[in-house]
Amino acid sequence: MTLSTFVTKSAFRNKRRSLLTVTSIAFSLLLLSIMLCFWRSFYIDKGAPDSALRIMTRHKVSLANFLPIYYRDKIRAIPGVVHVVPMTYFGGKYKDDKPQNYFAQMATDPDEYFDVAADKIMPAEQLAAWKKDRAGCVVDVDLARKHNWKLGDHIHLQGTIFPANLDLTIRGIYTIDPPSSNLYFHTKYLEESDDYFKDNAMFFFVRVDTPDHMPVVARAIDDMFHGSPVPTKSESEQAFKLDFVALLGNVKAFILSICGAVVFTMLLVCANTMAMSIRERTREVAVLRTIGFTRGSILRLLLSESVAIALIGGIAGVLSATGVVLFMARPGVGLPVSMHMTADTAGVVMLVAAFVGLVSGLIPSYRASNLGIVDALRYLG
Repeated sequence: MTLSTFVTKSAFRNKRRSLLTVTSIAFSLLLLSIMLCFWRSFYIDKGAPDSALRIMTRHKVSLANFLPIYYRDKIRAIPGVVHVVPMTYFGGKYKDDKPQNYFAQMATDPDEYFDVAADKIMPAEQLAAWKKDRAGCVVDVDLARKHNWKLGDHIHLQGTIFPANLDLTIRGIYTIDPPSSNLYFHTKYLEESDDYFKDNAMFFFVRVDTPDHMPVVARAIDDMFHGSPVPTKSESEQAFKLDFVALLGNVKAFILSICGAVVFTMLLVCANTMAMSIRERTREVAVLRTIGFTRGSILRLLLSESVAIALIGGIAGVLSATGVVLFMARPGVGLPVSMHMTADTAGVVMLVAAFVGLVSGLIPSYRASNLGIVDALRYLG
């Protein structure tokens, strides 16, 4: 019998208990993997390469405060700025309040929007049709596929933030990687529907000529309006997205607390399993000592069993999390569609699994390996 075979048979001697332990660890690591994917999507990923040329300029105090539309021409005059478009989140309701019918709707300027968001691709004739139709809109291809939309279809949005109901006609379907699941319509249509919104914008979407100019332009924009009644805050696209995340509260502390609770729970489960398993085999350990196994070799054998159980649970957890994350990141769910399981995230989860297996089995394994042979043979459990 090889060493690996011995460890495997010993680890699954009590199959029900071992399988329940593996299942518990897998479920815990599934949750840990999802939390790490959220963390990576929110705080580590830099976004699409084209986002390095884009700046979001909003009100310094809050996104709920609008900016005057004449800021657009002032921003355009700053050296390094190539294009500027106003953007406003409409937040309308499509059909009902079910999560599957949620998608973001933004009012913007069709004449310049695709110059700023150059990573969105749409046929020229569809863009021209959108520019001509004030009640027209464009949608992401995955969003159109989900709702079975096609060119010429009407989309009715009931206003929840603005006191206006929109009847939009699909004039274009764009593609972007990763999908955005957004709808864009003409800001003039919103102005005609709600007088309060006229000559205002929630934020400005700015494109610069080179990535090196982005921090310089951002500072120049904020310095320009520093002493005005409506100051601005200019930041990268990723930082702007984090502002929306911050509206939910301290998301970092929430994710870290869940991760800590998951690891602690796994330690308790795995430690309990190993303590019971090793206590039942105390006399077997004495027999191994009798036939020549050293304390160190027995310690390694017992720790290997603990780590093996944890790693099997880790593999099951990572594989399950990969499928769950793919499901959660579908367009229209409301979560970042760029969220995915990476090799680095899987590696971290497996390291956590190995750490839990090692730590949880260390004390009972050390005690069993250091028992005297006579005392161990007399042990009755």
